Amino acid sequence: MRDHRVGLSAALLSAALLVGGCYHAVVETGRQPSGTVVENKWAHSFLYGLVPPNPVDVSSRCQSGVARVETQHSFLNSLAAAITWGIYTPMTITVQCAGAGSPDAPAASSVRLSSEASGEQISAAIQQAALLSARSGEAAYIVIDRD
Repeated sequence: MRDHRVGLSAALLSAALLVGGCYHAVVETGRQPSGTVVENKWAHSFLYGLVPPNPVDVSSRCQSGVARVETQHSFLNSLAAAITWGIYTPMTITVQCAGAGSPDAPAASSVRLSSEASGEQISAAIQQAALLSARSGEAAYIVIDRD
């Protein structure tokens, strides 16, 4: 019986080590970063991420907007997911604020979109931004106008 427990413990530890750090995504807005960083090391997600964590509200700390957002599963996040068989899958979310006076996306490489845009308008804006990006070889932005 003891060998079974050791084997199960070893399997869980191996699984946690194998999946540790395998998920990592970074979104950069093109704005100049500041020194202000907001981090949530245990953003609660469930069912392998099918139930995502709540949005991170940084509006009070990032007065000039956001420069960079990074999401990842740390080793401890992955260990928690392995122990719960993926029912609880926390992640680490790090937001770096933009510096004061940081410019918005350049007008030439952006597509403007109303905050009340329809699905067709959103799809058209994404296609237009993709074309702009393909032509210029640089990032293109979709700027949402707040009415």
